[in-house]
This record gives sequence, C-alpha cells and structure tokens, in this order.
Amino acid sequence: MHAPLAAAAGRTASPATARLINDRLALELLQSEGSLTAGQLKQLTGLSRPTVADLVDRLQEAGLIAVVGESGAQRRGPNARLYGIVADRAHLLGLDLRTHTLTVAVADLLGQVRAERTVPIGLPGAPGTAGGPAADPPDTTAAALTSALAAVDGTLTEAGVAGPHTLAIGAPGLVDPATGRLGGSAPTWHDALIGALRDRRTGTLLLENEVNLAALAEQRDGAARDRDTFVLLWLGHGTGAAVVLDGAVRRGASGGAGEIGFLPVPGTGGLPSANGCDGGFHSLAGSAAISRLAAEHGRAPTAAADDTADGTERTEAPPAEALVRDAVAAGAGGAAFLDALAARIALGVSGVCAVLDPGCVVLGGEIGRAGGDPLAERVAGHLARLSPLRTDVRAGTVGGRAVLRGAVLAARDAAQNDLFGATG
Repeated sequence: MHAPLAAAAGRTASPATARLINDRLALELLQSEGSLTAGQLKQLTGLSRPTVADLVDRLQEAGLIAVVGESGAQRRGPNARLYGIVADRAHLLGLDLRTHTLTVAVADLLGQVRAERTVPIGLPGAPGTAGGPAADPPDTTAAALTSALAAVDGTLTEAGVAGPHTLAIGAPGLVDPATGRLGGSAPTWHDALIGALRDRRTGTLLLENEVNLAALAEQRDGAARDRDTFVLLWLGHGTGAAVVLDGAVRRGASGGAGEIGFLPVPGTGGLPSANGCDGGFHSLAGSAAISRLAAEHGRAPTAAADDTADGTERTEAPPAEALVRDAVAAGAGGAAFLDALAARIALGVSGVCAVLDPGCVVLGGEIGRAGGDPLAERVAGHLARLSPLRTDVRAGTVGGRAVLRGAVLAARDAAQNDLFGATG
C-alpha cells in the first residue's frame, strides 16, 4: 500500500514535493510501526537505499527522529540502527470540560500521556438555569477560571513542560464551524477558560464538541477501529451523537450534526422545540429518564430531578450509570429494565439509521459503557425489528476517558501535520 504511493510520488512530483511526501510516509510508518531500521523503512516504503539514507539524515537534522537502539537481528552496519520519532519534539495538551469538573492531560508527540489530573470546579447549580450561562455571577466565573487555569498549569509543571505545541479542548455544546466559538448553554467558565488559553498564544488551539472527540477515540483505539463510517451515540447525563462518514467527522452547517436529543420520537408525550429538547429523544434516554425507568422496574426510587428547557437537570438525578451497571450484574433480575431501556435507545438509533445508514452504531458515554455488550445486543435486537437496514450495534470500549483521549489524539494529529510537513 505504501510503496506505490511513494514510488508514484517520486516519479511525478517535483524533487522538493517528493522529499516532503517521502519524509511524511517514513514518519507515519515510525508512528504506526514503532522504531525501524533504515532497511525496514526501505522495504516498507519501496524507496531506494540512497533515498532512505537521505530522508533519515534530513529527519535527524530536523530533530524529528533519532537513533533509539539496535535491531536484534543485525549488530553491524547502518541498517542495524533503530530509528524512532523524538517524542519530546512537541508536547500536547488535552482538556475535557464538564459542568463541574475539568480533566487535563499532557502528552508527547506520540500521544503518550505524561501527566493527568481531574479537578472539581465549584459551581452552584447546573448550566441553563435562570436564563442560562449568563446567570453565573462574575465572582463565581472568576473563581472557576482560577481553579481551571491552576489545574492546567499544575499538570504542565508535573509533566515538566513549559507550554504545549497544540491544545485540544472537548466541551459540551455546538462549535460554530465559521467562528470556532463555543455556543449553547455551557457554563460561562468554559468560555472564560477557552478565552484565557487563546490569549496565552502558547500553541495552536483546537475546540471540538466532546462527543466528536469521543468518536475519534473509538475510531482510533476502540470499538470502531475497523470502520470508516459509523455513528457514536453518546448516552450520559444527556444524549448526543457524532457522525463519522468516510473517515471524517461531519459537523453540519452550524456544528449541530448529532443533536439527537431533539429528535422527535414516540413515547415522550410531547415534541421538542427550538428552545429545548423536552419531548425529544433526551426525554427517553437522558439520565433522569433512565432513573425513572429503573424505578418503574423496581430498581430504584423515582428521581426527583426535573429537566430544564435545554435538557439539563436542575437537581442531581440518581446515578443512572450505576443503575445500568447493577442491572447488568443482576443478570435475569435486571433483564426487564435493560430490555425496556434498549427499546428506547433503539428508537433514536433507528432514526439515525434511516437518514445516514451508517452500518455501525457505537454506544458510548457513561450509560453505553455501563451497559456494555448486554445492552448493545438488546438494542441491536430491537433495531432489527424497526429498521430494514443492517446495522452493527457495539458497546464503546475506550471507557471513561474517551473525550480526553480524543482531545489528545486531535492535538497529536494537528502537531504532526505541522511538524511532519515542514521537513522537505
């Protein structure tokens, strides 16, 4: 696969372009395969020995690769040297913003995490109440910003990094494709933190919807590694979806692709509106709705939470994730609840499949993770009765750090595009 590309590039491109393509190809192989000898690079790329020798010298001079050891099979000659990417050539910062917490990770150019921490951000209540994020008092936002920046700086210090080459932030809400700004009803400290990090100008900043980053993590490291087209259905405090078509995340004209909480579905007793997703899929599969469903099946007391206009909750609902996990562990005792939940989830999945026909749906978020294969199998069974389109339903496998992992991967891609494209 690699050899024809490299050879064709060398024949048709200008010398400078050919060098750039060959360098990038070698770097991608060193990333995916690990350390390699010059002989192995020659074999995998299909390039000549002198061309490989030139690119190795060039990449060493650029500080992108270095000798990391010797091959076990050969002890003499230049081919015995093992070359690897210099991981410390650049550092990355990944952030996962939640309503009341911030998780920060510092990673190297290969995406290996060097330091990570999660800190609570003290806020009185959830976003979207009493008029939305503008209702947060200025002193509350300032205190939250101070805590968040301290967490970022502390994690960088722990990793021994002065400043990142690239920052990637995963946040709830819409990210406007035209402006790159965060919309929706996220807490004001989110905007304040993003603005403060932009003002520092210490590296390229990427802002992305949290579910889209989780999908990237599942595509690279998780349940969708063999899929170029799939949908990640996020089932957590709220609901959302990420649409990946032909290997690329599709965000929509306004960044709103995947706002499945607003999808009208039967069984909610109402319809969603432009002002909120009450009556939409969120009313069936959000955490408060799941807790109430569990109570109906005798698995928990009825939740006291009621939903706000934008689908968030004014008070804490019982832990839906724990309820689902307990039902899975209960076996036959939890089967009725899991089956009822799967039937609800299948309604939303069937709507997605009717429009996109993705062929694969991954159940992510806290609920998807807690339900695992038993929930995914039940959703697949209900979906087969609702839709004529063959769809593989899978449980997400990346786990609770999916958004953070996706942020690190997005930052790594951006940093590598910057650095790997500057060697020719």
